[in-house]
Amino acid sequence: MQELHDAPLAPLTTFRLGGPATRLLTATTDAEVVAAVAEADASGTPLLVIGGGSNLVIGDKGFDGTALRIATKGFTLSGTSLELAAGEVWTDAVARTVEAGLAGIECLAGIPGSAGATPIQNVGAYGQEVSSTITEVVAYDRHTRETVTLPNAECSFSYRHSRFKAEPDRFVVLRVRFALEEAGGLSAPLAYPETARAMGVEQGERVAASAARETVLKLRAGKGMVLEPDDHDTWSAGSFFTNPILDEAAFQDFLARVHERLGPDVTPPAFPAEDGRTKTSAAWLIDRAGFTKGYGSGPARISTKHTLALTNRGQATTEDLLALAREVVAGVHAAFGVTLVNEPVTVGVAL
Repeated sequence: MQELHDAPLAPLTTFRLGGPATRLLTATTDAEVVAAVAEADASGTPLLVIGGGSNLVIGDKGFDGTALRIATKGFTLSGTSLELAAGEVWTDAVARTVEAGLAGIECLAGIPGSAGATPIQNVGAYGQEVSSTITEVVAYDRHTRETVTLPNAECSFSYRHSRFKAEPDRFVVLRVRFALEEAGGLSAPLAYPETARAMGVEQGERVAASAARETVLKLRAGKGMVLEPDDHDTWSAGSFFTNPILDEAAFQDFLARVHERLGPDVTPPAFPAEDGRTKTSAAWLIDRAGFTKGYGSGPARISTKHTLALTNRGQATTEDLLALAREVVAGVHAAFGVTLVNEPVTVGVAL
């Protein structure tokens, strides 16, 4: 297991931000992951687990403890059953399932990061979420000090949330297992209107899984959501804020504020959510509050391609990024009474 001291962490994140770790370990097997976690826990050393670094905001002072980078490999496909090691590159794994003619995660193409992070965040995009195909998650339980296998029903999946996110200091994901669909090379029914429109079909239709994947990659690239080292619009964590989910009273107050600010004929995006609540669009809120594409004059700015992405233009610090995020949160709340919640995990800092 590789070990470095006073190791830079910024290169391990898609923001390219953050100070160094006291110690950085890189684990390439499940046994090394477990050993590193167990050692840190036994010694009382703070532990930061890093996968692809695509959902991580690390403070400028860095991390005083052990950072563990999970670089395990393993792609096993048996029929429609897929098992991924936590360190597998997610978008590469999606491509391989599409090449195998299987459906279920093709619209999650282009999402940066590692496979082990997908159940934590219940990663989703373009009408698909991993919770609909995950069957089991194998993880090291830091409380019981043993490796456990959690079936889907015990993962407490919800919108961009899970048991793993709710208990961040308990589980370290080692493997993720999926049940995909054999649909003769076709995709799952297209659930997202934008994808269907881009492909010239009706929502709910199936298309070639490869075509669905390529369409999603083009849509994401157009929003700066596919990593390109020379494109600062992709020096981000993708969507920085989750879409707000409002109860009935909060939604009615929101509507009143929209009509007062923008006029009685303006209707904000609204989608049914669980428990009778309503989900609206964070990107719409940000834009209508005055934070348009490219907003900002410093080294951290809103993406020129998508209002939901905050970006490092090359010389930013984490504090630059957080200052912009706080400005957006305050502006949206002042305009519409809705408090945006950051999607990336923060380390040593908070909004």
